[in-house]
Amino acid sequence: MKVNIDTTAMKIILNAGNAREEMKKALEALVEDNEAEYFERMKEAKEKIRTAHQCQTSTIQQQASGVELEINLLFIHAQDTLMTIMSEKNMIESMKLLYDKLKKSTY
Repeated sequence: MKVNIDTTAMKIILNAGNAREEMKKALEALVEDNEAEYFERMKEAKEKIRTAHQCQTSTIQQQASGVELEINLLFIHAQDTLMTIMSEKNMIESMKLLYDKLKKSTY
């Protein structure tokens, strides 16, 4: 079975990029003090990250089980994109904790 690595890479990139857009909207919601919107956008972002991560993991598992894959620059770019966006998610979640702490101290 030959896996189309380019199709997989594009699925990773698109889902990760869509997650980034959701996180940007989540952060904008937080700036507007709209926590409900923040949580909804972050929920969507996490789902898109999960989908991208599943594509990556499936590919790695296929290769580990003996499926011959021609890993290329596009797939490496997809992995890098996903890793970067996962780091951004972690940073935004840390910013939310800081937001909560600052909000508590002003009231």
